[in-house]
Amino acid sequence: MKYYTIQPSSELSGYVRYFWVLECDISRDQPYIHRSMADGCAELIFHYQGRFDELLINGTSEKSFISGIHGQAQKHSRFTINESFGIFGVYLYPYALPKLFSIPAEEFSNQMVDIASLLGQKGKDLEEQIMLAGDNSQRVKILSAFLKNQQNLSSKSSPEIFSSIDYIIQTKGLINVEALADQYTCSVRQFERKFKEYSGFSPKLYSRIIRFQAALSEYGNTGQSLTEIAYACGYYDQSHFIHDFKEFSGHHPRHYFLKNGEGTEWRN
Repeated sequence: MKYYTIQPSSELSGYVRYFWVLECDISRDQPYIHRSMADGCAELIFHYQGRFDELLINGTSEKSFISGIHGQAQKHSRFTINESFGIFGVYLYPYALPKLFSIPAEEFSNQMVDIASLLGQKGKDLEEQIMLAGDNSQRVKILSAFLKNQQNLSSKSSPEIFSSIDYIIQTKGLINVEALADQYTCSVRQFERKFKEYSGFSPKLYSRIIRFQAALSEYGNTGQSLTEIAYACGYYDQSHFIHDFKEFSGHHPRHYFLKNGEGTEWRN
């Protein structure tokens, strides 16, 4: 299995955190199960080889999209495939969605929207270009040109709330919401309403998700106990850490950090 990231140009770095690629050769008798976890950022995703089925909580499955937006999420999802696959993704800041597509971020929360439903014929044309591209370097060029064009077409300004979302990401969710609202000289209620429009979640839930993501990044760090990871990531105690981790990932953190968690192979 091969996973790697590609940094965006400086022109796009305000909206794109990075491009990413995940590829793997799979045999039909050994299907791969992938698990996406709670995340404060959205992604544009293109399956240029293979197609996953989403495993639903009622025990059934349905075809996932070939290309589309996976919005910021407060839950985990499970997908399976029994053929070789290749995925090209664009990891976006959540406010990129209202800025580039003129749709409030909260409309994408916990949603997966196919590219044609989002962009119509423009989306179909983009999907075709990505599928026909010779390699992932070419896909980066195609997506960069597309996103730059969307940026030029956008009439939305970049409000101060963008920097508050950035600040929560940079501080790994360790921020007091009331103090953050005071920085923007508005009431907590006004701040929360605007924050949800551009991030998809309330500031408190968003901070919890970002803190959880910070804990995920400790994967492979075998020198720390669960308690040490919990305190380092700002959790009050280990039980609080376990509760949030299970809610947002579906894993007990012990299984995850011992590399026994389902769908974590790409992290190796």
